[in-house]
Amino acid sequence: MAERIAKAYKVLKEESVALYLGGSVPEIGFIEPLRFYREYAAKNIPVVLRRGCANWPATLKWNIKYFREKFSHKKVSVAVTPNGLADGITKDQHGVEHFVTPCEVEMTMGDFLTMLENKSENLIPYIQRQNSNLTEDFPELIRDVETDIPFASEAFNKKPDAVNFWMGDERAVTSMHKDPYENIYCVIDGYKDFILIPPTDLPYVPYKRYPQAEFKKTGDTWHVQPITTVRDCDSMENSDGEATRDRGIEAPQMLPWICIDPLKPDLAKYPEFSKAHQYRVRLNKDHDDELNTIVDTELLPSYNW
Repeated sequence: MAERIAKAYKVLKEESVALYLGGSVPEIGFIEPLRFYREYAAKNIPVVLRRGCANWPATLKWNIKYFREKFSHKKVSVAVTPNGLADGITKDQHGVEHFVTPCEVEMTMGDFLTMLENKSENLIPYIQRQNSNLTEDFPELIRDVETDIPFASEAFNKKPDAVNFWMGDERAVTSMHKDPYENIYCVIDGYKDFILIPPTDLPYVPYKRYPQAEFKKTGDTWHVQPITTVRDCDSMENSDGEATRDRGIEAPQMLPWICIDPLKPDLAKYPEFSKAHQYRVRLNKDHDDELNTIVDTELLPSYNW
């Protein structure tokens, strides 16, 4: 039975690439909403749209100088980590792997920008709060962008559920994960690299359950602090025969997460991962020969890693 299942997985992997995924992520220019939905979104195929948001004022404004001049004193929530992994797998001081969330720090935009300019080896900042933080935390930036991508809103017949603003440098890494949303990424300045794995390669992506923790910093020292819950013990009788209940024990909160890093895969431990297709994409801001701004947009369909 196991051999037959493995063979079926192999056929699925090969035919999905041959019949619709192809060998690389397609790059296109302007596209009609219906065609965008029919040829890419409905088929769960990622696609890069060159110049996807090149007409936004943000592409001419947003940089460190602009933010420092306009919003230097604005309070912002910043995810700070010692290794750039804001939500990912990190070993604690005993070598035990945890799913670790960042240390959330409130600071001024000016202080955040200074941290980006004056890099510290173990102090990596990243504005990455979700839940539509552009509209909730940065309303003053909305005039520089569109709160939806018109062709995508028409294709999906709805406005986006959330619009997020993320800002960091090349040290900030998002660990491999999947979302139940159709995501549209727009790179306003700099670049962002993606490694994408299609959902048809699910059998080759290893998961395990990890205890949850968060980064804490004391002085110059970072440590991984476990997140626990208190559970009541079963009732029991004391030496006098009376029913008692223990006050409870602390147990780690567990979370299933992908247990391999595609940037440094341990194929000796997870050899099946070598069978997964990895599509590598760089979204960036650039200029053509006529110095017109080229700003990339990407559809990352739901349940792709």
